[in-house]
Amino acid sequence: MAVSAPKAVPLNLEQIHLQPASLDIWDNKYRLKTPDGKPVDLTLADTYRRLARTLADVEEPSIREHWYDRFLWALQNGAIPAGRIVSNAGAQKCKPATSTINCTVSGTIDDSMVGILDKVRESGLTLKAGCGIGYEFSTLRPRGAFVAGAGASTSGPLSFMDIFDAMCRTVSSAGGRRGAQMATFDISHPDILDFIRAKREAARLRQFNLSCLITDAFMRAVRDDADWDLVFPANPAELDDPDVTIVFRPWPVHDGYRTNERGEVACRVYVTIAARRLWDLIMRSTYEFAEPGFILIDKVNEMNNLWFCENIRATNPCGEQPLPPYGACLLGSVNLTMFVKEPFTNHATFDFPKLREVVGIFTRMMDNVVAIHGLPLDNQGEELRRKRRHGMGFLGLGSSMVMLGMSYGDNDSIRLTEDVTRELAITGWQVGVELAKEKGPAPIMEELFEVTPVMLAQRPQMRADGFLPGDQVPGKILLARYSRYLQQFPEKLREHIAEHGSRFTHHSSIAPTGTISLSLANNASNGIEPSFSHKYSRNVIRQGRKTKEKVDVLSHELFCYRALINPDADPDAVETENRLPRQFIDTNAIDPKAHVNIQAAAQKWIDSSISKTINVASDYPFEQFKEIYFYAYEKGLKGCTTFRFNPEAFQGVLVKQEDLAATLYRFVLEDGTVLEVKGHENVEYDGETHTAANLYDALKEGYYGKL
Repeated sequence: MAVSAPKAVPLNLEQIHLQPASLDIWDNKYRLKTPDGKPVDLTLADTYRRLARTLADVEEPSIREHWYDRFLWALQNGAIPAGRIVSNAGAQKCKPATSTINCTVSGTIDDSMVGILDKVRESGLTLKAGCGIGYEFSTLRPRGAFVAGAGASTSGPLSFMDIFDAMCRTVSSAGGRRGAQMATFDISHPDILDFIRAKREAARLRQFNLSCLITDAFMRAVRDDADWDLVFPANPAELDDPDVTIVFRPWPVHDGYRTNERGEVACRVYVTIAARRLWDLIMRSTYEFAEPGFILIDKVNEMNNLWFCENIRATNPCGEQPLPPYGACLLGSVNLTMFVKEPFTNHATFDFPKLREVVGIFTRMMDNVVAIHGLPLDNQGEELRRKRRHGMGFLGLGSSMVMLGMSYGDNDSIRLTEDVTRELAITGWQVGVELAKEKGPAPIMEELFEVTPVMLAQRPQMRADGFLPGDQVPGKILLARYSRYLQQFPEKLREHIAEHGSRFTHHSSIAPTGTISLSLANNASNGIEPSFSHKYSRNVIRQGRKTKEKVDVLSHELFCYRALINPDADPDAVETENRLPRQFIDTNAIDPKAHVNIQAAAQKWIDSSISKTINVASDYPFEQFKEIYFYAYEKGLKGCTTFRFNPEAFQGVLVKQEDLAATLYRFVLEDGTVLEVKGHENVEYDGETHTAANLYDALKEGYYGKL
């Protein structure tokens, strides 16, 4: 039985209240409270007023009240700063040692004990302030390599990652919020196989996300079924050893190593393997364990606005912010569901003029966060002030598609994705120029950079424009005229950037927005994703609990559909397919290539990157699964991540009840008795009630000690 179109009547989303789960998450994560737990924010409106006041106070006194009103309006109409801003802006009296910055990357880890331990200390301070952090570990020599100063062989990068993992676990336990870390690793490092397999060991590296740095050369080797050298920079003795094969390769560290005229480093070949063997190992691990992730690092650097002065090798924990050493970025998302007019009707439209107005105000608001960053390291603060990186994105894209009558991945939805992202990008950079005129550009815009032969090789147009090696060129010229990302922008806007600079070097990224979506956006779909399901469980971290807590929620679109179209629905029921419009589909029903197409449509206008997860069914064929990654590469993405439910590995943050009900978890008691419990059933352990699935995860991840 088909669903008839609802009557074309005005539908007011503002009248829809927040779900209990949304208010609960706001209360536990974002509501400002005194150290003894007394609420400072009495209502959600107070939270918005706190944010607007704190960020408006950065302005000159004569215009503060004007911008307070505008900031508050934007917050009430879809602007949602990232979690660290919502939680910590204006909170100095209650928690003075916290930061408003979500994303950071460590300084380069030197291949020495002093260098490693120094970065452990810096990372501990960063995590203590509430910031996530990413590192590249392939700068460390491989397991078994000789260390002259110690007169012994090194235990390798993975063993040192264990130290960072333990530090993060300790710091996050003390602070009540689990720390977030990303480890990246070069696809040509001799220990890459160990890195790929690392998290198969229970309780190991559970404070890390892992991603391989995949190069164009490796992808060509896989395509051509060629061999692949695993290499590391050669020491002086190896350079003179006739039995050691030396090749020159791009490497993130040059100091102390021999280089050629192209800046490549002399490396020892440790072993040569078939590229497809390594590829299949990555794919199998990702298929079974959802890691490692897949960062196309050459594409990241090719499209970087600061191509002329940065070599990016790491990202923040969720991958949407590729950053240089000590890089930092502030985040924010626009709730797209707030711009859908007359949802679920034949007259549903998207309000682009209002979107542009909110983005314009939000860009200024986010820029003011730089003044109150609270980063613990001087290097981080200086990097942020010099470049003033922003990461504005959106959430609720999938929910908005459903409300507009679109199916995720169809032609209309791809067009909507590009249109929304383009408007966000162009509006943001227009405001960037206006702010540069008013307040001054990011300092790097006025700095002079020497033209090198490598730069001319990367950007041949520079030579055609008359630049020669040794010329000194302002950063704003190199960005406006030769950033490959900005070439698609209107010429007049690029001319203004070249003349005046911009207040920031980067404006956009799309973050996963997990608890922000669930709380402040009433469970709108995360970031760029479709809704995972329309009635499901979300695993939420609670302070003081070792397991995650299962929270049952409805998707934003189903919650709104019930309120606006079907208010008499049984609140405990899930509408059957013949009672819901066709666009209410399950994420597993979406073709993985449709996910890639949506990501590609957005990536065109996003100058940083996108955190995206392609969910596939448990029975999705492995050979087809591998094709997803090659398709992502061919579409020019900067990265790709997939998730397939596998209870033997971990269940993930979002869980369908039917998956848990169909999964038996085995627990061995102290007396040897085996207890089998379905994943959705409750069990008592350590004085608390847990779902069997969440308890199994906590035990496997080591939150009760290693099994």
